Amino acid sequence: MDLQACIVMFEKPMGVWAIIEEESLFPKATDKSLEDKLKSSLLGKAPPFAKPQSKTDKNAHFAVIHYAGTVSYNVTGWLEKNKDPVNDTVVDNMKKSSCKLLNHLWREHPGQSNPPEEKKGKKKK
Repeated sequence: MDLQACIVMFEKPMGVWAIIEEESLFPKATDKSLEDKLKSSLLGKAPPFAKPQSKTDKNAHFAVIHYAGTVSYNVTGWLEKNKDPVNDTVVDNMKKSSCKLLNHLWREHPGQSNPPEEKKGKKKK
């Protein structure tokens, strides 16, 4: 089976990867908004993109038809996984590096060693 149609569906502008990336940038995006955008952009327009096969996964949101057959996917948690924030400990190590370029690149990231400042004038109870 030729996988070119699947590759195009994932990699094209406004393909699967682009839609996930775009939705990840919106703070109010949800799993449901990602699902809706994937379906509205690809269902009926990209031959490998299909409705989920309910018999294989009752919680699936869509399916992809490719060499492995029809594989259903559930988008729950994809947006959060795609954000992939850098661990604060890693940021602190980058900021303390002897490499000046790393110091420069990470200088504005708060990390752990530079927690948000409390407002002055307030007393702790």
